Amino acid sequence: MTAFKMISRLREDEDGAVTVDWVVLTAAVVGLCVTVLASVTSGTKSATHNVSNKLTSTSVSKAF
Repeated sequence: MTAFKMISRLREDEDGAVTVDWVVLTAAVVGLCVTVLASVTSGTKSATHNVSNKLTSTSVSKAF
C-alpha cells in the first residue's frame, strides 16, 4: 500500500470526527449542568437561611 492510499483512507475515516463531536457535546452539557447547579444552590441557601431565621424567631406557647 502506498503512502498516498494510506493518507486518502485516513482522510475518509470519520470515526475521530464523531468522537470529537461527542466530546464537545458532553462538555457543553456538563457546563450547562454546572451553571444550573450553581444558580439553584444559591437560591436554596437563601431560602434555607430565611426559613431558619423565621423558625428561630417564632415562639411556641404550650396549651396545657
